[in-house]
Amino acid sequence: MDQYQLIRQLYVVEGLSQREIARRLGVSRNTVKRYCLGKNVPWERKVPVNASNPVIKPEVIAFVQQCLDEDHAAKVFKQRHSAKRIYDRLKAEANFKGGESTIRRLVREMKATPSQVYVPLYFAPGEAAQVDWGTAKVIMQGQKKEINLFCMRLCSSCAPFVIAYPSQREEVFLEGHGQAFKFIGGVPRTLIYDNLRTAVKEGWGKLAREQDKFKAFRAHYAYQTNFCNPGEGHEKGLVENLVGFIRRNVLVPLPRVESYEELNQLLQKRCIEYINNHQIRGKELSVKEGFEMERRALIPLPLRSYETAKISEVKVDYYATIVLDSNHYSVPVQYAGYTVTIKASAFKVKAYWRGNEIAIHSRVYQKHRTIYQLEHYIPLLERRPRSVFHARPVKQANVPQLFFDYAARLKDPEKGMVRLLRMLIDYGTEPVHSAVGKAWDEQQYSVDVVNCYVTDAKKTEPLLIPGPVVQAVDLKAYDILAAGGGLS
Repeated sequence: MDQYQLIRQLYVVEGLSQREIARRLGVSRNTVKRYCLGKNVPWERKVPVNASNPVIKPEVIAFVQQCLDEDHAAKVFKQRHSAKRIYDRLKAEANFKGGESTIRRLVREMKATPSQVYVPLYFAPGEAAQVDWGTAKVIMQGQKKEINLFCMRLCSSCAPFVIAYPSQREEVFLEGHGQAFKFIGGVPRTLIYDNLRTAVKEGWGKLAREQDKFKAFRAHYAYQTNFCNPGEGHEKGLVENLVGFIRRNVLVPLPRVESYEELNQLLQKRCIEYINNHQIRGKELSVKEGFEMERRALIPLPLRSYETAKISEVKVDYYATIVLDSNHYSVPVQYAGYTVTIKASAFKVKAYWRGNEIAIHSRVYQKHRTIYQLEHYIPLLERRPRSVFHARPVKQANVPQLFFDYAARLKDPEKGMVRLLRMLIDYGTEPVHSAVGKAWDEQQYSVDVVNCYVTDAKKTEPLLIPGPVVQAVDLKAYDILAAGGGLS
């Protein structure tokens, strides 16, 4: 750079010839000639033109374009044509004689242009929100487990809502909406989805036909829908980014939780922290300020929440169980043979008879499981006590082994075991277990003794109510009266 400056000064300012400048600076005359007029500068380099670049036939270009089009149509992004694969196909299918580097350069150029451009969007407060599912891994009860994340994000303020579920079924999908609406305090005027089967019966985009229950849910909360075109994830990029944000910033390292309730408390806490503390680059308002403004523009919640549970009527079989999604759940034995109503939500299965709740279970999503509750079968065991030691409801209830050992020493083990189970239901595991242990230690093998220990433990001291305050009497007054004297 200094040499370039000297050449320019000696030539322009001092008027020396190119020969003299070359002699003084010890450089070639060609260098002086190149830079003295200021037409060329040393910090620019011309891009060399490869004169030997081979001419590629139109049919080769068309073949490469066909391969790239096939990749785009298949939408299997992990199984796309590499440049090497296209070159191998050209040799095998089009008798191509050129080099692999030629095809690599061609594929690179064709993939690079044209670049995809997106239109920046603006949404008014309360105008829209985007909804999507995502999946992630957590450690639940010591086991690695895949969970489903229901995600909703307001388009104006970008406030997020995320809740975890074990399934993406229709009833769970609608329940997620209800929880999201409660969290944000209202309903956006339009919700943007991709073409979920739980929402769309057939078609896609503007031609989508909605599922009947989803349509009823939408009518109840008075919002409109907008379904994206297939494969156009950028049309709901806000919620797509939210799924990735939760995976990277909340679920790393894998959280260790005992239940979905604990996990959802964590997710809700992090959503609130995001709303309170985040500032999105390029937005004038923080997420908190935008959310406060947006909440005022949302559609008010209806006075009555929509019943999102899956409702069906089933007949109770002779084992006093009902069937839901290939799984069996017990009900009290007196309802065997009756038709009852089932309401299945994301986490609970409830059974009703004439409007009264008769059973409630935690919902399971494995196949061909049977879930018993011991209290449902106690009346039947009292009538048929000989089955108690082999009854599946008893085995599944995880009754302490001490109960079986103690019952084996009773005069009538079967009836005694049933009476112990009845006390277990009536008084709870801890007090009955303590009473059985005490009777075992004292070698008192009688259910009546156990019952006595349980009931005595539940007795309380009588409540002592203070009586009236009695003034002390001076008995000397009676002596004076007896002696015939008078009181002054």
